[in-house]
Order: sequence, then structure tokens, then C-alpha cells
Amino acid sequence: MHTTWYASARLASFPSPRTSRDTDDRSKHMRIGILGTGAMATTLGAAWVRAGHDVRVGGRDTEAASRTALLTGASGHGSLAAAVAHGEVVLIAVPASAAPQLAEELAHLLVGRTVIDCTVPMAPGADGPALTTGGATSVARLIADAAPGAHVVKAFGVCHESIWTLDRPAFEGSPLAVPFCADQPDAVTRVTEIIISMGCTPLPCGGLDRAALLEATAVFAIGAWWSGAEARFAFPAPALAPGAIDD
Repeated sequence: MHTTWYASARLASFPSPRTSRDTDDRSKHMRIGILGTGAMATTLGAAWVRAGHDVRVGGRDTEAASRTALLTGASGHGSLAAAVAHGEVVLIAVPASAAPQLAEELAHLLVGRTVIDCTVPMAPGADGPALTTGGATSVARLIADAAPGAHVVKAFGVCHESIWTLDRPAFEGSPLAVPFCADQPDAVTRVTEIIISMGCTPLPCGGLDRAALLEATAVFAIGAWWSGAEARFAFPAPALAPGAIDD
């Protein structure tokens, strides 16, 4: 996860996970199972609890799952299988190298569920972080192949985990855009609703065949941040250029 390059978020500074929003559409709130107990599992889980979703944490180490559930304000914790059974949406938040094998182990339980892959497949390289997949495929595709009945979505991996400690994150006056890739329409609908519930803007980036591009973008951004640069300065809006016209 991103903690390879940065210190983990200060979990004690989270906004209260039990905060509710009177204006929310309660019918859109979902049951979400989280597989994993690390930084991404904790920060995203807490963000989803704040948004009103019913979150359950699962892990191989039930004590770790209990600690993560306490930090997030989740409604419960237990085994990986119990977390899957709870969720209409399931987050895979384990090391990228372990994600496809985990999906294969739970494939029979993941059938028909929306499965969000937030992993970033990277390792140290001579010039900075490098993709461990080589860019020819994505972890999301490997998960989909391992659990063919699951509706896999690539999402939430571009930002550092500390961003998800912010309540309704916005920057320079605009809500945070969350890019995602998915094939199945129901999965697109669910992840869109989750993103909106967090106060963010959904940014659909095509089908799962484009998930490798999101993974590469995450590795590029992490490398830039690690070197002390600002990745966002590499992507100014074309419309900001003098004399710009729409193509």
C-alpha cells in the first residue's frame, strides 16, 4: 500500500466515525465488507461509516480486525468470509501481491457482489517506485479472473490513504474526483453512489481493461510525491491556457 512511501495517517485525528448527515439519502446506504486491517482498510472504512454505510471488517487475524473495527466505527468484525457475507459491496484492501489469491479463496462467496480493488502493485526501483505487474495487466483484472462471478471495480487507489481521513474532501474549491474502472452496470452504480455519499465526484474511466492505467497513474503520482514534487502540477486543464479552444 502507499505506506511504503509515506507515514500512515494519524488515525486518532479522524473525524468522528459516527457522524451522520441529515441530508443523506438513507436508501443509498449499503452494507460493506472490508477484507484487510491495514491503513487503507482503516481510512476508507472510517470514511464509509461517516457516510452512513454499514461496515464490517474481516481479517485472518481477528484481533487485528477488532482493532480496525474500533478505529473505523464499524458495526462488527470477524473472519474474511464473514465480512464478505455481510457486504453487498466488498473492499479488498490487502497487499496487491496477495489480492488475487485471496479473491480465489473467496470466489464462491463473491459471486454477484461488487468487489472494489484499491491496491497499488508497486515495488522500489532504481528510479523510484515501479509497477510489479509490468503494466501488461492489472491487479483488478487478476482478481476478476480469480473470482469470475464477482463484479470488480478498480477505485480509491490513486490517493494516499490520509486523504480518506478528511470529511467530504475538497481541494481548491472542488470536491475530490475519484477515478474508477468497472465493467458491470450494477457495479458502476454502486461505486458511484458510494463516492457521492463521501462528498466526492465520481470519475468513470472506462472498463476494467483500463484499470492498468489507473494503477500506473497511482505509481507515477506516488513517485512524484516521494521525490518532493506535486503530481497535480503535471495535469493543468487545457482550458486554462491563453487562447485555448475546445477540441
